[in-house]
Amino acid sequence: MHSSPGLHEAAGPGLAEECSTLGGCRTGTAKVTNAYDLPARRVIHTVGPKYALKYHTAAENALSHCYRACLEVLIEHGLQSIAMGCIYTEAKNYPREPAAHVAIRTVRRFLEKHKDKIAAVVFCTSTASDTEIYKRLLPLYFPRDKHEEEIAIAKLPADVGDENGETTIDERKIRITAIPAASVAFPRPLSTSEDVSANNLALTMRRKNSHIDSLLDPSFMCLSKDPDMRRKEQWEKVAQAQSGWSCAKWLGLGDLGGPPLSAAEEYSLHARYLARANALNLTEIAEMKIVYRGGVDNEGRPVMVVVGAHFLLRCLDLERFVLYVVKEFEPLIQKPYTIVYFHSAAALEMQPDLGWMKRLQQILGRKHKRNLHAIYVLHPTLGLKATIFALQLLVDAEVWRKVVYVERLLQLFRYVPREQLTIPDFVFQHDLEVNGGRGLVVDPRTKFITNRTTSAPR
Repeated sequence: MHSSPGLHEAAGPGLAEECSTLGGCRTGTAKVTNAYDLPARRVIHTVGPKYALKYHTAAENALSHCYRACLEVLIEHGLQSIAMGCIYTEAKNYPREPAAHVAIRTVRRFLEKHKDKIAAVVFCTSTASDTEIYKRLLPLYFPRDKHEEEIAIAKLPADVGDENGETTIDERKIRITAIPAASVAFPRPLSTSEDVSANNLALTMRRKNSHIDSLLDPSFMCLSKDPDMRRKEQWEKVAQAQSGWSCAKWLGLGDLGGPPLSAAEEYSLHARYLARANALNLTEIAEMKIVYRGGVDNEGRPVMVVVGAHFLLRCLDLERFVLYVVKEFEPLIQKPYTIVYFHSAAALEMQPDLGWMKRLQQILGRKHKRNLHAIYVLHPTLGLKATIFALQLLVDAEVWRKVVYVERLLQLFRYVPREQLTIPDFVFQHDLEVNGGRGLVVDPRTKFITNRTTSAPR
């Protein structure tokens, strides 16, 4: 399914000749040709949408149309199986995981209606990242047993589309509200130029408001809260949190107010930031070495390293730094992972407030919270421990209770092997100054660690 240079080369020149007679193909539609030299009966062609953050919902629905149009063409031509490639491409800036959600849920919705007409749908991937994404998401939409079904209920995003798999926006839905009670209005006198029949006039006079109200079922209208009213209440809560007196603001902890985000809102927020991050060149943030990938810990979980002393708040664009963090963490948060934080010599630098940390957690999304195994903090200070305690109380206890304090490098290496970490020289020097008298000697030049040997007194 869908055209590509490799497909045309394998099919032979006949496919290109027939495609030239189709008159093009609009985004979201599908057309069919013969397969020629390919081991298939037909080839279905479609055009995926370009992705732009501003038109996120439109791109999702256009991608959903692509998959649904291909399945409709499949049934129209009496075919029962299809192999579907990834219609979304990096060239069109479409984030891979959100697009995979759209693809799988659209196929799921279509099969619910036409399960007797389709025997098999095969998702074909060409990269390791796509394969990993589909292996993880397919059991959520197609659980094979009761256990997978229970996991799917907990992990599925809140927005799984409508009956066709398309994204729905409450604010754009047509709402039905009760007709307000109105006083009886007397018809105005008719001018001679108005041509109204006597029957129509009598019908108008006899019409009662009660008759119209009887056609509107109040129980139907009250099934869900008015989205406009819900959004207004949310804005009022945000405005109240920002304008009102806040103990956290008074103490300099940042803005910790505002309503909590739902799962769908966090998913959408993360997708928007990830799309922006993939479209920008963030090399100046990478060169600061604040956040970088390590190896794996003792149990094979990937490690992300954070260096506190490199976080120079006075010369750092925080918004671009957040985008870089989202981009770097994205491959890790899909499965269990570990964070190693070097607080060595970081107490001298200004640090962001708790409100910023809360916002960062919301942007990273719930996968970060669920898959984070531990945060190993090396050389913690009393001030840092107090900050982490405040994070547990005011931001997110589930995440910040995973902090493990590590006083020396040798202790850290019990959790993460030395060869799996790239450690700055000043961390070794700090560890030598703090722990050198406790039986641990670290050479900052060779980074070789030994136990201090003491001679027995004579």
